[in-house]
This record gives sequence, structure tokens and C-alpha cells, in this order.
Amino acid sequence: MSGLITATEFMQRAARVKVMIFDVDGVLTDGSLTYGPDGEVTKTFYVLDGLGIQLLNKTGVKTAIISARKSPIVVKRASDLGISHVYQGIHDKRVGFAELLQATGVTPEECGYIGDDVIDLPLFTRVGFAVTVPSGHPEVQHRAHYVTKNAGGRGAVREVCDLVMRAQGTYEQALAPYFA
Repeated sequence: MSGLITATEFMQRAARVKVMIFDVDGVLTDGSLTYGPDGEVTKTFYVLDGLGIQLLNKTGVKTAIISARKSPIVVKRASDLGISHVYQGIHDKRVGFAELLQATGVTPEECGYIGDDVIDLPLFTRVGFAVTVPSGHPEVQHRAHYVTKNAGGRGAVREVCDLVMRAQGTYEQALAPYFA
């Protein structure tokens, strides 16, 4: 993969996205894991990212999560946001990706993926639109089509959702109910 591309090229790639896939730690969250007194792990999600996912869903783009870690918190957040495809505890993300492709009937080129670490590279080489965050591992940044301006867990997901909607010409329509 050639890595970062021109704005026209990444907008063309974003325009083809039918399924947008999100990693969790470092993307939907800031990557922090907080352990409670009983050993439970908590995660913090950013509300603007959540609304971006809901808006993207309303435009017809499906959303999915593929994560190496497994957490009931992720299931709850996905349910709250309408993310219907959730694959957790999958260290070889190609396995979850293959299941997702089968479930949705889309091609790899019609998928976007946002991840931040080397475990995400197998999907970066398969999807049509590969995205990372500013704190993403250098190997991931080198292979991304787009690096967000916003940090993981701090608006990166919303940025990507807005970008996909703009590329597909659905952004104004998605926001129209808020201007009524």
C-alpha cells in the first residue's frame, strides 16, 4: 500500500464505503484501560463519535467493530449506537473481516477501517479505505490512506464518519433534521 494519498483520492475511496469498521482501543476510546478495584475494565467513549456513527448508519452505510479485546462494555456501546456487526476477542482480524464480508455481502474494497496498531495492518492491506489516528503506530500511519486530525476517543471517529458522508453526498441530508 502506498500510504497517504491526495485529498481527491481518499475522498474517492471514502465515497465507495458501504461498511465502516472500527477498532475499539485507541480509536473509539483514547486507548486507556482503567481497572476497577475488582479487576473490571472500564472504557470511556466520546459522545460526538457516537452521534457520527448513528448519522452514518442513517445514510445506509453499515457499521461494524472488530477488536482483539473482548468487553461487555463494547457490546453495550455498539447496541446503543446501532452497530449491528460486532466481532470481539479476535486477534487475527482477518477472521472477523471474512465473517463480516460474508454477513454483509460487500467486497473488501467497499469497506473502510480505522485502526491504530500493527494488529490492524492485515485489514489495512485489504480494505478500500484505511484510516488511522495521529497516535497510530508509525507502520500503520505509513500504510493509511488518511490520518485523522482528531485523536482516538476524541473525535477521530466522528471525523471519519463526516468525511464518508461528505464523500457520498449525504452529509447535508444527515444533518438536515437538526436545522428544522
